[in-house]
Amino acid sequence: MLRVNSDPRTTVPPVAQLQAAPTWRTVDVISDLHLQPSEPQTVQAWRDYLAHTPADAVFLLGDLFEVWVGDDALDEPGSFEAECAAVLQQAAALRPLFFMVGNRDFLAGDLLMQRTGMTALADPTVLVWGERHILFSHGDALCLDDVEYQQFRTLSRSAAWQQQVLAQPLAVRRAIGKSARTESEQRKQAGAPYADADAQMTATWMDAAQAHWLVHGHTHQPADHALDGHRWRIVTSDWHIDADTQRSEVLRLTSAGWQRLSPQAACAG
Repeated sequence: MLRVNSDPRTTVPPVAQLQAAPTWRTVDVISDLHLQPSEPQTVQAWRDYLAHTPADAVFLLGDLFEVWVGDDALDEPGSFEAECAAVLQQAAALRPLFFMVGNRDFLAGDLLMQRTGMTALADPTVLVWGERHILFSHGDALCLDDVEYQQFRTLSRSAAWQQQVLAQPLAVRRAIGKSARTESEQRKQAGAPYADADAQMTATWMDAAQAHWLVHGHTHQPADHALDGHRWRIVTSDWHIDADTQRSEVLRLTSAGWQRLSPQAACAG
């Protein structure tokens, strides 16, 4: 149960736990791909990566899609969502895929998991891998300085709000998603900065999970942050190969540490 506290920085959320398989030697983490038909190079790099990575498991930490308007999009003939689901299904047949929703694809539900063979991952979840505890999160809940978004996050995670949205026709939801993407792009073009993870809240979460590493995305600010000498906050990269940033990166974890690799290098072994 969530511990009630007036200060979110000292509130401990429920932390799910996942035990690594004894055979795992390498785990890959990717996030913030924002897959969309208008960025075909990013989509192709993602397809190639999933088909060829040698990792024992892959964790997808949210914002895999630029927008997810509901699982019923999977049944629309020729939809982009159905094409992506087929790629995920093929990848999940090769190795475990774990999926955590982000702020763009939080409407992903049980049908997507069933169609693809992915395993849904609660936010946050601690991976117990030998003696090491690795805490996974999308990261948006940690960015407390983005007050407007935090208010929307609370609203949009409620069952009543989601039911109301999903009751709208698919075409209406697609139009809403397109409008949201346009607004987001306008903010980005205006130079609006991404909020970063709150330091005190990060420490609270890591203490609760007894975590050595916290791995998250969302901020589009890939970096390795040393915390109090023996713990690390590791921020994954976004993927925007078609955009000016030309950025894409796989975070590869082993029991000894981590590497940041291009998708091509990650597939080379």
